[in-house]
Amino acid sequence: MLYTICIALILVASVLVILAVLVQNPKSGMAANFGASNQVMGVRETSNFLEKFTWAMAVAIVVLSLAATLAMDKGLVAESNTEISKDAKALQERVLESEIPAPMPQAEIPAAEQPAADQSAE
Repeated sequence: MLYTICIALILVASVLVILAVLVQNPKSGMAANFGASNQVMGVRETSNFLEKFTWAMAVAIVVLSLAATLAMDKGLVAESNTEISKDAKALQERVLESEIPAPMPQAEIPAAEQPAADQSAE
């Protein structure tokens, strides 16, 4: 139950981070040339709030992720791990069975008698 609540809160916080980042004014690039008008109209405080809100949501996502990990059902995790290890072993066996060892390349070693035979022919 706690795991489901944590996942739902992580999703909500993620959407809020996306929205907060999209609303923020860029601090560099072409839009920075027109930044003076924003400071006159009082948008500066809004950007500080959005930056703090973004950091708060990022920290909330990390904390909720850790809480969700701790809240996971240990029995389901252990069962899942055994199934994964069985699948991995079956895959390894299938790969080993289908692997045909490549023949080892043979190097040709010249016989010691051939150069002597070539010299006697001349």
